Amino acid sequence: MKLEEGQILHGFQLQEKGAVEEINSDGYLFVHKNSGAKLYYLANDDDNKVFSISFRTPPTDSTGLPHILEHAVLCGSRKFKAKDPFIELAKGSLNTFLNAMTFSDKTMYPIASQNPQDFKNLMDVYLDAVFYPNIYEDPDILRQEGWYHELENPSDDIKYNGVVYNEMKGAFSSPDQILFRKIQEHLFPDNIYGNESGGDPDVIPELTYEDFLDYHRKFYHPSNAYIYIYGNGDIEEHLQFINEEYLKDFEGKEMDSAISIHPPFNSPRRVTEPYPISDQENEKNKTYLSVNYAVGDSRDPEFYLAFDILNHILLESPAAPLKKALLDAEIGEDVLSSYDESLLQHNFSVIVKGANPEEEDRFLNVVYGSLEKIIEEGIDKKLIEGAINAAEFELREADYGRYPKGLIYGIKTMDTWLYDEHPSVHLQYDKVFKTIRKALTTDYFEKMIEKYLLNNNHQVILTLVPEKGMIQKRDEEVKKELRSYKEQLSEEELDALVQETKTLKEKQAAPDSKEDLESIPQLSREDIRKRTEKLPREIRSNLDMKVLYAEHYTNKILYTDIAFDLRVVPQELIPYAALLAKLLGRVATKHYGYEDISNEMEIYTGGIGFRVENFVDRKKEGQYYPKMIVQGSALRDKSRRLFELMGEIMENTTFENKKRIRDIIKEMKSRLEMVIQSEGHMVAVRHLGAHYSEAEMFMEQCSGITFYKFIAALDEDFEQRFEDLQQKLQRVKALTFNKQNGIFVVTGDGEDYQAFEKNSKVLEEHLTDEAPKLVDYHFPLKQNNIGIATSSKVQYVAKGYNFKELGYEYTGHLQVLKTIISLNYLWNKIRIEGGAYGAMTNFSRNGNMFFTSYRDPHLNKTIDTYNKAEAYVRDFEADEREMTKYILGTISKVDAPMTPSAKGEKAATHYFCNITQEDLEKEREEIVTTTVEDLRAQADLIRDVMAKDYLCVVGNEHKLEENKHLFNEIDAIFK
Repeated sequence: MKLEEGQILHGFQLQEKGAVEEINSDGYLFVHKNSGAKLYYLANDDDNKVFSISFRTPPTDSTGLPHILEHAVLCGSRKFKAKDPFIELAKGSLNTFLNAMTFSDKTMYPIASQNPQDFKNLMDVYLDAVFYPNIYEDPDILRQEGWYHELENPSDDIKYNGVVYNEMKGAFSSPDQILFRKIQEHLFPDNIYGNESGGDPDVIPELTYEDFLDYHRKFYHPSNAYIYIYGNGDIEEHLQFINEEYLKDFEGKEMDSAISIHPPFNSPRRVTEPYPISDQENEKNKTYLSVNYAVGDSRDPEFYLAFDILNHILLESPAAPLKKALLDAEIGEDVLSSYDESLLQHNFSVIVKGANPEEEDRFLNVVYGSLEKIIEEGIDKKLIEGAINAAEFELREADYGRYPKGLIYGIKTMDTWLYDEHPSVHLQYDKVFKTIRKALTTDYFEKMIEKYLLNNNHQVILTLVPEKGMIQKRDEEVKKELRSYKEQLSEEELDALVQETKTLKEKQAAPDSKEDLESIPQLSREDIRKRTEKLPREIRSNLDMKVLYAEHYTNKILYTDIAFDLRVVPQELIPYAALLAKLLGRVATKHYGYEDISNEMEIYTGGIGFRVENFVDRKKEGQYYPKMIVQGSALRDKSRRLFELMGEIMENTTFENKKRIRDIIKEMKSRLEMVIQSEGHMVAVRHLGAHYSEAEMFMEQCSGITFYKFIAALDEDFEQRFEDLQQKLQRVKALTFNKQNGIFVVTGDGEDYQAFEKNSKVLEEHLTDEAPKLVDYHFPLKQNNIGIATSSKVQYVAKGYNFKELGYEYTGHLQVLKTIISLNYLWNKIRIEGGAYGAMTNFSRNGNMFFTSYRDPHLNKTIDTYNKAEAYVRDFEADEREMTKYILGTISKVDAPMTPSAKGEKAATHYFCNITQEDLEKEREEIVTTTVEDLRAQADLIRDVMAKDYLCVVGNEHKLEENKHLFNEIDAIFK
């Protein structure tokens, strides 16, 4: 349809249209005449369509009102009366993305689907949710999703509970999260950014039902709405639907939601804040030092992109001069940067982790002195060129992993649109790059440093210091507050509170009526694609090495991986292989300093990376194939340089620079600690698996708790172990990068493959050529139920075993069961009734099965829920419509769209795991034909897995100690 500016279509007037060439789209900016809603449509040929509706939601305090409302509106609405339409859609749609997000000043509700009817269904449920939620009729939604006083018996102590309350307790257990919250609080004390939109657990209980409803009335109006649609849908049909079903019933109104720039400080401010550590931890080397700046304006496209590049130049590249200066000064153990561009006013932070409070002045002297020196001496032009090229490659590649690129573009539009500028500003970057490239011949970035950092008084010097007993002290204060509150209640009020708690729990436990469930739109099984997409995979040969070639159009980008068999590495050296992967490309080679090799990679390639991965054979029990993956990408015409650099790194990396290796090990220790604190659910799963699976034990030594301990011990005894470390790294490198030990994985079109064949010849001189000797690994496996004690306020509880070891077989039915248990049983029991942020299960093709919970206030109760899953499955009931729903939700994950590079990687994974197209088709057939009887038949499997009683919990030290009878060992991991 040809649309003209000024034209009115279904109540929407087209204000402006124009090509957005950088993303091969045409943009159409509309306003709804009646309601004032704004709509931006990006038309293109992408069938992974994206819709989102967003609202400007400035937080007026730290009760978490925007965040709680984001959860609450998805708990039933005018047309869709089920208690949780969101989870019903997760169970039973073909969505490729389904979520909601609270930012510091906006709330977004995005969905994506490739199926046109599914896309319309998802859009309908979300629009009804935001404009007509059930929150006005049902106060229990706030109690469940936000907070409430929990009292099951009059004699019990009152407790706080609620999903967001527990989620934020978990978030505020992480020192990194505490730091970022305090930075924003002190950098913007007098505007909305000083408030915690997600909610501070100490403040959340101040939120009242009246304030909750008033906030929705005020901000969830079309006049405050930003609607975004992307893809190859029918825009006229979408506009007609949105107008007739929703917007025509609203009148426009004046909105008081404007967001303003914070007045600049007259001088820098200094602040010290505490954060909790466990009783076993030492306070030494646990302080965070930071200097933080309010910089720029999100509406400025040049600043937006240029400062992101400057951040990379100063602190993220291995050649980053400010990071190098801080590491050379030996302040702390890890240097981090943070640059938040999702606000009207950005904030930029220079952070040192693992320091001590008395080092603050020296830290500031190094930061300020280094910035002055950088301005005086100028930034290395190769570093600038590399940083600009890396940023441009990333934008043009538009590979955002499992996230639809239309979603990422939608989030970018809000970085200007929310502040009354055009939504396409940050999508149109060609002209901006031309301006920024002037930095290659001018002092462009040096002037930015001078303006935004050295001469900027709007800065906060924030020191975060460790404090033992902080959680216990706060817990006691909360208990005291609640005891005092309870003492003020009359007997009748106590009984009313008990009844309120009982009513909520009964409501949570009660199933939705058939009528309410059937109000939610659903596709049929006929909408499911009949066959699993056959990923191209052709076996060829090059340099006498096997090549797995996946032919895909990749827009002139050649993706080349090399998978080297790691079974050449002796068992005692496995952790050193994982360390080697972290060092390669970040330390010097014979011909390049580490800064130079980094610059060369950024100038000429899309990146060269190294990682350890393990592939478990689908057919041969207990067989697995650990690989060192060398991953590279480059524009086709720069592919020769890609292979030259790959070869240089694999053959000529040296381990002479003791200081550099020490710095990387300290950084690794710091980053692994962050993972343990923020991703405890998956850390617990890996450590659990290492006690019953040799394949999992291999990976535990490369990335889990065991690897963390290896790195921490290396850091502790580095001086004594350095020479031995050099020898072991050299040995692993020499054994691994062997022509007879590797397989190429190539993704691209025919011309890309020709470039690969021609240019990869330079690799031959860099690889050894010897018959590899494979090692047969034997890991002693034993049950060791372990608690990993941290300062967290919540738990991550994992329980599981390998069902193949117990005589069961993997089938596609288990994938449907995974959907049902994760999104039905665990969602209801652990999240809705228990107040945890989340829980999940998994049944893998290799037989590993686990349950795990996330930000969970409970421990025993959660284990009991896991143990009762058998009974739930044994008594499971569902009618034909419900079974179709679960099958749709399962297939949506199987058929999730992939980028060309991801398809090439997936095809290689299937090859390494001995998975054929026939296996995939058989699994698909089992999924789509799953019956209630097939699911009930898995009850014995769950019973027997749970009966093995293998357990791992990452969580609060005192909670673990109270339940020490569950564990063989409690490990206070952070010293």
